[in-house]
Amino acid sequence: MRAVVIIPVLKQGRNPKDASATTPPRSMEAKLEEAKGLALAIDLHISEGLIVPVNQPRPATLFGTGKIEEIGHLLEETNSGLVIIDHPLTPVQQRNLEKQWNSKVIDRTGLILEIFGRRASTKEGTLQVDLAHLNYQKGRLVRSWTHLERQRGGAGFMGGPGETQIEADRRLLQERIVRLERELEQVVRTRQLHRAKRRKVPHPIVALVGYTNAGKSTLFNRITGAGVLAEDMLFATLDPTLRRMKLPHGRTVILSDTVGFISDLPTHLVAAFRATLEEVLEADLILHVRDMADPDNGAQSADVMRILSDLGIDEKVADERIVEVWNKVDRLDAETHDAIMHKAEGRANVRAVSAITGEGVDALMEEISRRLSGVLTETTVVLTADQLQFLPWVYNNAVVDAREDNEDGSVTLDVRLSEAQTLELEQRLGKNQKPVVEDWER
Repeated sequence: MRAVVIIPVLKQGRNPKDASATTPPRSMEAKLEEAKGLALAIDLHISEGLIVPVNQPRPATLFGTGKIEEIGHLLEETNSGLVIIDHPLTPVQQRNLEKQWNSKVIDRTGLILEIFGRRASTKEGTLQVDLAHLNYQKGRLVRSWTHLERQRGGAGFMGGPGETQIEADRRLLQERIVRLERELEQVVRTRQLHRAKRRKVPHPIVALVGYTNAGKSTLFNRITGAGVLAEDMLFATLDPTLRRMKLPHGRTVILSDTVGFISDLPTHLVAAFRATLEEVLEADLILHVRDMADPDNGAQSADVMRILSDLGIDEKVADERIVEVWNKVDRLDAETHDAIMHKAEGRANVRAVSAITGEGVDALMEEISRRLSGVLTETTVVLTADQLQFLPWVYNNAVVDAREDNEDGSVTLDVRLSEAQTLELEQRLGKNQKPVVEDWER
């Protein structure tokens, strides 16, 4: 289908008290390219992209009559049957514009919902998208049913006024919403059970977050060797993926690839995907992946941090839990590349990488290992022959520096453990069989 993409520019000053007023402004050209990218993600053919100033938004149509006529002529010339408006539209505005242009009109929320509907592949993802879609459509039934009269209802020959078709459809929609919410509650309980099981096997969790198309899935594949779909496309992946991986010193962690963020993310989606996004809250370390080849990466970073704050990531502990990963340095020219690498080296919570070429990935892995290690204690552990069942646990949870197999069947290990891991190992071996022979802080 051929589509025209429109970016309305509302000439309204930003409130200095508004948090968004302190973030870098996003260029209109970048917003247009992003909107085109969203449209291409569902295989639309973009016939034209427009940036339209709006001095006074009209409650009925958003645009003025002159601009509506101009866009109408453009639709006829390009034979386009779809208009994408990168701005929230009220149901009345959407209906009136469709009448004026005799074309289908969708706003930013509707477009993102369409993309998510195509990308969802698991039952959980489908439930989340369906719930968001129904909540979005609930207020827009008036567009479809204004021509229908009331159904006959009540007792007697003539019957009472009954309910209108729109009321009946709204009731059916609400019933479906309630049913989906119940199913999602089961998903939440299942996720909580999975998290509880992971806590029993205390592998640290590392979550990848970032603006859509920042290269999270490519980095995920580079680190874990997984085959997650990674394309130069907005929202190429939707359903979260978790994989175990080994850090340089042998420690096992769980890496989680989450859905990409985007500016003006519809509230319907934030609410529906909260069960998925809560994986980020549970993470011991968050890798904030940024596309340094994008001129608007500063504004994108601010959007990601705002969503993390909404989820409950306290800014006070952000430096402790978040490492910025400056990705796609391979796309920079030599001078900019060197400047970015030098700048990253001077900041403790930043690592510059290329997920495609692998540049900087080893340094990132070392930083993850350092962050998750805490204050390690170097310890010599002796496991007797009847305690060798705990050997896999030691290898999965400690950094093993040396091993000696003794003639009596016991094993002597030089390991590095955190305080919590040392206590857990002592509990596993029994209070009277403490494994620590010698220790000191590293």
